[in-house]
Amino acid sequence: MPESRAIVAAEVGLHARAAAVFVRAVTDTGLAVTIRKHDGRPVDARSLLEVMTEDFGHGCEVLLEVAPDSLAAGQSVAAAENALTALSAVLEATEAR
Repeated sequence: MPESRAIVAAEVGLHARAAAVFVRAVTDTGLAVTIRKHDGRPVDARSLLEVMTEDFGHGCEVLLEVAPDSLAAGQSVAAAENALTALSAVLEATEAR
């Protein structure tokens, strides 16, 4: 299962605007992606409510994973890895776009 680690760079963490930008980017990939803290439970990264509820604060390291059944829809592993790299870049941007 493709995965990537990232550090949340937004000063307010994944709240409001930064979370919305991230969730929109995840949704645009067409993949089922989860996000979690090292010791936390995975949540659906396509859900604004779930992402905001988990309290991914500034400087928090997160793990992004693509569900294996997402790849059955015609996505390649390489495409999923590229998508996770792009999502990590969104999280590591200092400001929400």
